[in-house]
Amino acid sequence: MKNINENARRELKKHLIRLVAAGGLLAFAAGAAFGAAALSRYGSRGSEVTKIQEKLKRWGYYDGAVDGVYGPKTYEAVKYFQRRNGLTVDGVAGPKTLAAMGISSGSAGGSASAAGGYGGYGAADYELLARVISAEARGEPYSGQVAVGAVVLNRMKHPSFPNTMSGVIYQPGAFSCMADGQFNRPVADSCYQAARDALNGWDPSGGAVYYFNPATATSKWIWSRPLIVVIGKHRFCA
Repeated sequence: MKNINENARRELKKHLIRLVAAGGLLAFAAGAAFGAAALSRYGSRGSEVTKIQEKLKRWGYYDGAVDGVYGPKTYEAVKYFQRRNGLTVDGVAGPKTLAAMGISSGSAGGSASAAGGYGGYGAADYELLARVISAEARGEPYSGQVAVGAVVLNRMKHPSFPNTMSGVIYQPGAFSCMADGQFNRPVADSCYQAARDALNGWDPSGGAVYYFNPATATSKWIWSRPLIVVIGKHRFCA
């Protein structure tokens, strides 16, 4: 009887050890999965948080200190960015959010185009395009807003213009909004989607590389450009 009880105790002890070990493995796996899914979140600190803050500050989402601390302002800025870019709005800078920001990470992988739908362009180009669309075509029909974005992209492919987004937009004299201050105004909501549609290939302008408003144009030369289509107040030309 004594031997039977000792054997039972030994078996129970082994069983308990196995349960503890299994629990530890489950906890480790859960922690690893959580870490992969939530790379930076409220309370995080470090270089990745600094990069997030720098990007969001540059794009106008964040007005706090770039200190590498994921506090309340960073949390709200991340949610604002997620909302604008069609991501899950949870305030957590996980793989998809980081990819949309153009921040590389071992867990994030992919590119901004895969996560954010930017047609192969980065988040910085997307923000820049949305800003110039808003400045040049705020109040225009939606197709006209997309068309303005398409003109920027068409110029990037044309030998007469710079071949980068920033090069085209900041080319001296190219866009009146750079001189009259419109470029620095808040971006209209519809212009973010218009930029996304243009980056993904929609071109209501029909391949135009110029556009102008006949009511405000001061250049006689622009009237010599072949007309492709009129959308709203803008004439889009070759």
